[in-house]
Amino acid sequence: MRAVDEVGRELGLDGAELRRLGDEVAKVPLATVRARTASGRRGRLVLVTAMTPTSHGEGKTVTSIGLAMALRALGHKAVVCLRQPSLGPVFGLKGGAAGGGRATVEPAQEINLGFTGDLEAVTNAHNLLAALIDNHLHYGNVLAIERSSLVWPRTLDLEDRALRRVVVGVTGGGRDLARESSFVIAAASEVTAIHALASGVPDLKARLGRILLGVRAGGIPLRARDLSAVGAMATLLRRAVEPNLVQTSDGTPALVHGGPFANIAHGTASRLAIDLALATADYAVVEAGFSTELGAEKFVDIVARSAGYSVDAAVVIVTVRGLRRQGGAADPEHHADVAAVERGLANLSQHLANVRALDLTPVLALNRFPGDTPEEAAVLERFADREGVPLAASTAFADGAAGARELAALVVAATAEGRHGRPLYPEGARLEEALTTLARRLYGADGVALSQEARQELEHLEAIGEASGPVCVAKTPLSLSDDPHRVGRPSGYTPTVRRLWRAAGAGFTVAYLGEIETMPGLPARPLAETIDLGDDGRVTGLAP
Repeated sequence: MRAVDEVGRELGLDGAELRRLGDEVAKVPLATVRARTASGRRGRLVLVTAMTPTSHGEGKTVTSIGLAMALRALGHKAVVCLRQPSLGPVFGLKGGAAGGGRATVEPAQEINLGFTGDLEAVTNAHNLLAALIDNHLHYGNVLAIERSSLVWPRTLDLEDRALRRVVVGVTGGGRDLARESSFVIAAASEVTAIHALASGVPDLKARLGRILLGVRAGGIPLRARDLSAVGAMATLLRRAVEPNLVQTSDGTPALVHGGPFANIAHGTASRLAIDLALATADYAVVEAGFSTELGAEKFVDIVARSAGYSVDAAVVIVTVRGLRRQGGAADPEHHADVAAVERGLANLSQHLANVRALDLTPVLALNRFPGDTPEEAAVLERFADREGVPLAASTAFADGAAGARELAALVVAATAEGRHGRPLYPEGARLEEALTTLARRLYGADGVALSQEARQELEHLEAIGEASGPVCVAKTPLSLSDDPHRVGRPSGYTPTVRRLWRAAGAGFTVAYLGEIETMPGLPARPLAETIDLGDDGRVTGLAP
């Protein structure tokens, strides 16, 4: 491990421009970010996305890390930009999100277990706003808040299904302030999305102030600024907004900052981290959560649109086991199935079409697993030839930078083509228009239908002037459709928008398709049961 000062110097940052948190981690103050971005220098942005994943993921983080390492090995200045892991999956099903094998970000254990406290600060800021709402009700409700309209939940960075529906305000003493509310996991908090999208403190405070909480008498929107909450919330986030500088397992600079989920929010590292990477490196490798119709679409339509980014190339990760599952294999994890791989190509074909619909240049990366067979890999190679898409196998997990050198060379060539990405729908598009475009062009659906609840919410948003795009779809990542069991390339169906929720501070409207929980539950055998702390202070059982 290199000292973090040395990592910073590789990006042109001297020690005085960093806020060190030990030898291996540093915060990059906003003044440093502003100074670097003011230079006008801009590297190339490489977006890493994927085909429809299995429940264990297809290795986007490992491949993103390996790609950045390989670009550096080829002589380019490269930075990988990743989200901070949520404690929910760490103790739940998937485990940590710091990569694995020889392609990790370090110190991996600390990154997986709370890191610099950014998500804790987000959680506290979110819950402070919830407390201020109920405090205002307790002291007479001067703003005439309609209690039944309140939609601001509380949050926790752990998975706990028992908190999906709760009753708050049970105080006794003859006062009836009780009402039904809920908890969301911190990665689903609007404050998390705001933290990741803000361009600096003024923008952060403006976004926090716009948060919609409910309505006042007469249908007047109630916002966080009405409760004088903005200053205190921003204060809690004062250090959390600073990007976190660490390194990969071979010393390549890495920025791990921001934590929104992609099946609920926009699913990528913070804008400030990406700004810094583009201003200090030749290549910024940015991972987008889940697959093309989720992370990649949201990056182009929400993040890039807001920040003014150009996306120079898109890496689409494919795995043999993912193709098996999409082809209906009985046991995609453990048994070779050439026929299922052939059928699964229909899913990959839609994802390539999605990338092209976003006006991006795709590069296919086959993330290799030990159980892959040459016959199955050959199926993919023939497909790539037919599609005219460059393909490289990645063995970054086993081989580090050396395992992604071919992929890195293809990415360099793709970024030279001069395509920069284009939103799927215009600025200011109506919600139904944007949703219909996404459903038809990316999901293979005939359109969308709005439930009665969603229709009523849309009418309310139209009445308060909050009914325009962009839209952020919350749906399963396990299918192109809204049904996690529908594999392949679905067509001829119409998903239902169950409800709408306006994240006015983040600047988008969340549309819920299918059964999506903003507070996940733990699996039958959570990874928390395997984690332990030894007498020597060493953590064991923490998944990579």
